[in-house]
Amino acid sequence: MIKIMKYGDVPASEIFSRGTAQTDVSDTVREIIADVKKRGDKALYYYCEKFDKAELASLEVTDSEIEEALSLVEPRFIEILEEAAENIRAFHKSQVRNSFIINGDGFITGQKVTPVEKVGLYVPGGTAAYPSTVLMDSIPAKIAGCGEICIATPPSAGGKVNPAILAAAKTAGVDRIFKVGGAQAIAALAYGTESIPKVDKIVGPGNAFVAEAKRQVFGMVSIDMIAGPSEILVIADGKSNPRFVAADMLSQAEHDKMASAVLVTDSMELADKVSLELERQLSLLPRAEIARASIENNGKIIVAGNLSDVIDVANEIAPEHLELCVDNPFDFLDKIKNAGSIFMGRYCPEALGDYFAGPNHTLPTSGTARFSSPLSVDDFVKKSQYTYYTAGALRKAADSVAFFAEKEGLTAHAESVRVRFEEEKL
Repeated sequence: MIKIMKYGDVPASEIFSRGTAQTDVSDTVREIIADVKKRGDKALYYYCEKFDKAELASLEVTDSEIEEALSLVEPRFIEILEEAAENIRAFHKSQVRNSFIINGDGFITGQKVTPVEKVGLYVPGGTAAYPSTVLMDSIPAKIAGCGEICIATPPSAGGKVNPAILAAAKTAGVDRIFKVGGAQAIAALAYGTESIPKVDKIVGPGNAFVAEAKRQVFGMVSIDMIAGPSEILVIADGKSNPRFVAADMLSQAEHDKMASAVLVTDSMELADKVSLELERQLSLLPRAEIARASIENNGKIIVAGNLSDVIDVANEIAPEHLELCVDNPFDFLDKIKNAGSIFMGRYCPEALGDYFAGPNHTLPTSGTARFSSPLSVDDFVKKSQYTYYTAGALRKAADSVAFFAEKEGLTAHAESVRVRFEEEKL
């Protein structure tokens, strides 16, 4: 059964705690990265056989494999992929930043926006395959104008990539796809091997080994974020349908045993009904074992005295996904300060955002929504500043710049300005 607790009656440590910390895999990941750096493709073939039970002829997916995959995917799914891709493109095109220029009296300053050249997308392939991740991660990169987009995803024991992932890659216009997963895939993308190009940025979710590998290669390459287990927090008032709320909580609980599903409500009656509904619906799920472990270990229902307290709790937790199951949800939107993605109203389940609506589903987890944002076009561009001054403009600013530099004790800085006008003082 899920835990029900009253806000104010139990310690804050219980209210705001997250799931059990994952096992430390840093040493194992460090060894894998070092091995891939040393042996390149040989290490990748070794780990594919060891972890994925796949003996591969080559690491890269061929055009014929993609065509074969497309023949295996239902035409209806291809249509849905294309429809979802259009929604994702429409949303992310609005995020595009433009270069700008400021003209002053004898000077010009500006900023130019340049796409990241090579991007690596990690797509999980463990207990579930995620073609939605392909769309969410590659389309913003395409819109940003990245030169080459590569996918790394683990193969099946037969050496194949899930056809749905390949179909999504084709829909999104991904350039290259490699059959490699886990920490070894992150290492290959970060350092390059004989088959896999070294990239400039790695994005995408994964298990503890993938997350730790991204942490360790950061600095050699850029990364999007260190993603933790999936989370949902549902804000629901007493008028909410307990079946809807329970279903939405289970939509995240079925991801993995470390996922967390939280309901925060001002109604004890709803809390009790949702608890019962969770039990009923759990028994019907194919992934019931995973979902039950998530609900029992990391799930909770928090009952607060009013909606103001409910929102305070939600802001403190700073969830990855937040549902506002209330009347007039836009009245509450500005009060939500910390959340990765917000789903508004009683007919906006989080699953809509996972697949179809358009906003990105690669989101900050583990409370990092307090200071970070969903994946966007911004993640695939870099910004350079530039400055131009004429001699006359520098002359006007020279004394101020030199004074400022000397205030910091950096006389060479000051002299680099003054030296330009020494002859004028002779």
